[in-house]
Amino acid sequence: MCGIIGYLGNKNTATVLTEGLKRLEYRGYDSAGIAVFHDDCIQIRRTEGKLAILEQMISKESFNGHTGIGHTRWATHGKPSDRNAHPHKAGGVAVVHNGIIENYLHLKKTLQNKGHVFNSETDTEVISHLINDLIEEGCSFEDAVRRALQQLSGSYALGIMFEGEKKKLIGARNESPLVVGLGDGELFIASDTPAVLNYTREFIFLDDGQIVVLSDGKAAVKDLTGKTLRIEPRYVDWSPLMAEKGGYKHFMLKEIFEQPEAMINTIRGRVSREKGAISFEDFSLRKKQIEALRRVAIVACGTSFHAAMVGRYMIERLAGIPVDIDIASEFRYRNPLIDKGTLMVVISQSGETADTRAALREGKRKGALSLAICNVVESSIARESDHVIYTHAGPEIGVASTKAFITQLVALYLLALYLAKGKGSIESGTVRNLLAELIRIPGLAKDLLRNASEYQTLARKYASARNFLYLGRGINYPIALEGALKLKEISYIHAEGYPAGEMKHGPIALIDREMPVVVLVANDDVREKVMGNIEEVRARDGIVIALASGNDPEIRQKADELIPIPDTAPLLSPILFTIPLQLLAYYVADFKGNDVDQPRNLAKSVTVE
Repeated sequence: MCGIIGYLGNKNTATVLTEGLKRLEYRGYDSAGIAVFHDDCIQIRRTEGKLAILEQMISKESFNGHTGIGHTRWATHGKPSDRNAHPHKAGGVAVVHNGIIENYLHLKKTLQNKGHVFNSETDTEVISHLINDLIEEGCSFEDAVRRALQQLSGSYALGIMFEGEKKKLIGARNESPLVVGLGDGELFIASDTPAVLNYTREFIFLDDGQIVVLSDGKAAVKDLTGKTLRIEPRYVDWSPLMAEKGGYKHFMLKEIFEQPEAMINTIRGRVSREKGAISFEDFSLRKKQIEALRRVAIVACGTSFHAAMVGRYMIERLAGIPVDIDIASEFRYRNPLIDKGTLMVVISQSGETADTRAALREGKRKGALSLAICNVVESSIARESDHVIYTHAGPEIGVASTKAFITQLVALYLLALYLAKGKGSIESGTVRNLLAELIRIPGLAKDLLRNASEYQTLARKYASARNFLYLGRGINYPIALEGALKLKEISYIHAEGYPAGEMKHGPIALIDREMPVVVLVANDDVREKVMGNIEEVRARDGIVIALASGNDPEIRQKADELIPIPDTAPLLSPILFTIPLQLLAYYVADFKGNDVDQPRNLAKSVTVE
């Protein structure tokens, strides 16, 4: 949930830390802080609020040390405040932390009984006191860290400094992401690679229960017993510019416009139109394995759950395999009926979503074959799953997911075709036709994006509305949910998505002349049903904003506003219907002056339950 960075090198440490935190601010932004050496002492500067406040605070200061850690926070334990901001320091030990320490109250009471005085409400401060206590008992810095970690229950990614060893920095990971950057004469730790991509492309991805000791120009990875582990660095080909705004006003707008390229990257190298074949780098099942599948269970949270809903339609329609979908936070608590005849698909942009990761473990415990669909290479969920399909969307900085969602839909479509082909439920000729239609989608998406000014005009017209209703049927019902979610996430306008057929069972009571109703009308087998729903809205003076496939004069006559959507195969229509809804939400929020990339109370990656 929070962003951390650590540096050991010869550059201006405070500058390296604050620049890295800017690229991690999507992970948390209610407070920020750094700890850096000056002479032989650790100096801490931290403040409630966004990173700009911290930058202003330290703008006239200079620090001569070359080791430091930084943090940008999304509050879990303790409200946003100066004293709850990280880093936390006890004695000579300073710590930054992402995650939740579940047994911190027990540890805190034990330490208080020994005379330790705490200054914050956070669980993190316990870690600094615990390590310092062990050092005072005679442990070395490194041994104290290991012994402290063995006492912690919960999740953590940590950056740790000690005044007794000013040229050493320790990182540790358990159920929260941490990477190690290997530069030219300098070393880094960070929650995510974009923080330090302008310094290095060589990374070590730590796994749970591992620590890294940075000193003497080397990064030594060890387990909690002190055993040194050999882990080969990986080269990351994301450029620093990919994590910048690239001239757009907000990351979200940039990422919306990156969607055609992101879709191409998700498709590239995986399809053969001539053979009617689909293949994946890290996912392959034999025909007998596919035929043995009795069901598919898809588990996800938030926007990824809407992708799961679309995926159910795709897989059931093409492969004829029954599909269950679950919100990850509910999955474990209903004792799901999962067995070895189940393919469990978990969807997560970051690959670190705590609820989804816990659901994955439950499914694996019950014998399911697991497949992750995620965007981040070497993320926890990707590593723990039996198989993985990467979406290749590139870094997504805006909190409200756009290109990650679109590429999830593309990946699910490819998965549905793969299963259908393997099961023999569709012929190669049909697969070729469906792949040809998929390959057209990025170009059609570009056509929609060329009309962005139309959505801007529409947004200004309806930005003052207090409520929106989104209606869809069949495979586009989840897109109604996604459109409503995007609007309320960033504009703070109340919006609800409904199956259009359910409108008569409650939501119709809300419709009046001040209620914009966004209706999705695809060229599919429920089109006429949706047209009937439009008539019901008009009869109650509701404002009809229609997104419709093709150029139907009947809809143009009945709708107050019409957004034409290029015609495509019904199973691919959700991709094209999504883009105008993203733009509508973006321009409404921007017109209202909201912080689009960092909406209140939300964080990009939910790595705690």
